[in-house]
Amino acid sequence: MMERLSRRALLGSAAAIPALAAIPQVASAATSVSFDLNASVLDGGEQVTSLTIRAGALGQFDPSSLTLGTFSVLAKAESPLPSSSGQLTFGVYDVQREVTAARVDNRGNITLDLATAEGVPGGGTLGYTVPAGRNVEFDLTYTITQNAPLRLRNQRPVMIDSFTQSELTNPEADAFSYGTSASGLNYRLYTPSNNGHGRAGRHPLVVWLHGGGEGGMDARQTNEAQLRGNRGALGFITPEAQQIFGGAYVVAPQSPSAWMNDGDGFAPRIAALVDELLASNHKIDPQRVHVLGCSNGGYMSLKMAVEYPTKFASIVPICPGATPNFFTDAELQSVSSTPTWLVHSKDDTVLPWEPNTGRAAALIDDAIVTLYDTVTWQGHQFMGHWSWIYAARNDPQHNGQHLWQWMAEQHR
Repeated sequence: MMERLSRRALLGSAAAIPALAAIPQVASAATSVSFDLNASVLDGGEQVTSLTIRAGALGQFDPSSLTLGTFSVLAKAESPLPSSSGQLTFGVYDVQREVTAARVDNRGNITLDLATAEGVPGGGTLGYTVPAGRNVEFDLTYTITQNAPLRLRNQRPVMIDSFTQSELTNPEADAFSYGTSASGLNYRLYTPSNNGHGRAGRHPLVVWLHGGGEGGMDARQTNEAQLRGNRGALGFITPEAQQIFGGAYVVAPQSPSAWMNDGDGFAPRIAALVDELLASNHKIDPQRVHVLGCSNGGYMSLKMAVEYPTKFASIVPICPGATPNFFTDAELQSVSSTPTWLVHSKDDTVLPWEPNTGRAAALIDDAIVTLYDTVTWQGHQFMGHWSWIYAARNDPQHNGQHLWQWMAEQHR
């Protein structure tokens, strides 16, 4: 069953009470506005990158009155899990965010860009819990303080009395609808904008299987982290990917726990989800269903090919678990019927490449392997396990052909 839900709203509000006595001739009329948190998923996960203050009702502002120092921003991230849960959440923060740019549009909305970079604390929307090993969405509270008056075009000064936090918006994640399969598997689905075109009017389906950190946890089943934890699914909705695939549907199911916990049980549920999408949408080409995933999802990608050797156009297991406790030699050899491209990094200490990807590559006929020394992107070195970053950026290549182009050529 498919349903589209509203954007994820966040709890929290903030008030700024200006010191009017210290700022003479400032308008004293009460003013209150809301603001949105604007987020983007970087290679290391989702961050709040800017704020939009909905101040249009106050009038047309003189842009020259808005400076980097007009507003200051305090950000607080708290774990959504109660202390009684026994879970310790890493990454919580209570910091001042640096405003790097400020602008106002012709509708009076004010945007404050915030300093954002990989590895910089204070912007993330997810925290990692132990011992469960899950990424959970923080409870975020942003506080805006106005430090100097704005001026309307008639030069009337304005101080805003209070700011109320509204929604977290992320255009890429928000482009995916919400759904739940007949078996109860939550998923997010992207529908291409040009879904009326393609080969014989049909389009490929890309199935993204997340890592262990993005699964659900007990009663906490939010259907969010598989899109916000990394760019694995989001990479395939970028203009570059959509052009390469001629418009692709992208589905990202969320395991209620972790794929490795019950591969035998999850495989038929994922296959049934694919069949449901094919049955409900004739524009999806059943001959071009591609499965890829990272870590837990890399294991699950292999598992899908083992269980359904003629179903998928290609699989891309990234840093997968593939040791004998996961697959027998015969099972991995059976994957040879499905075009396979493996991706891993030599410095992966979570699932070392040799006993996992190395073993799989030795047993799967004609498997392509892209092996990196480290996981380094745009000058930032990530954990060696995070080789999914390369796949999400279409970096792997073989004989001059990149991963996405290769996938787009495969069909049953």
